[in-house]
Amino acid sequence: MGRCVCMDIFNIHFENYYYLVITINWVILLGILVVVLGIIKTSWFNFFSNQVVVDEANLGIGQNTIKLKFNRKDQEIAYKLWVELNTRKIGLEIEKDHDVIVEIYNSWYSFFGIARELLKEMPCEKLEYSETLVVLTIEVLNIGLRPHLTQWQAKFRKWYDIECKNNEKLSPQEIQKQYPEYDLLLSDLIKTNEKMIYYRNLMKEIAFKS
Repeated sequence: MGRCVCMDIFNIHFENYYYLVITINWVILLGILVVVLGIIKTSWFNFFSNQVVVDEANLGIGQNTIKLKFNRKDQEIAYKLWVELNTRKIGLEIEKDHDVIVEIYNSWYSFFGIARELLKEMPCEKLEYSETLVVLTIEVLNIGLRPHLTQWQAKFRKWYDIECKNNEKLSPQEIQKQYPEYDLLLSDLIKTNEKMIYYRNLMKEIAFKS
């Protein structure tokens, strides 16, 4: 006939009516602690091991491929940036026969300000966890986007404003195609747009990665 052996995790009883005695089965307790610590370790590892591969060449900020680790704080920033990129011309593919260049520049310029404000909203105590994404975003703006604006925006706007006054019967698309360096501007515009689309997709991958 078999015998059932029962092991209490802990037991509480009074001894001599004056003492409360607590006994703990340390073997079972140790096993429970190991399991709990294992679960916690796995959860923390999964939380901090999220990462995406970033091709810096596609962002126009370098020639390396890096792994960007991120966490929930980074995802908050990435989501807000993705929404802005996905609802503005900066993160949408340029249609060269339909889009108006000055409107594209307006969208890009607005995103500069919005991105700066989103980054400034990040509390200082969170920068320890989100520094990589913050630095990447600043580099995308300053190295990936700013060069085109610096080279082309001012002189194109000046030319465009004059031509609009002199060619009131032409559409904006027809006028901009008459720009003396239109082909060069358009080529650089599309390359910059491709970088921002890559950046938009990167923000989406981070924001929605579980």
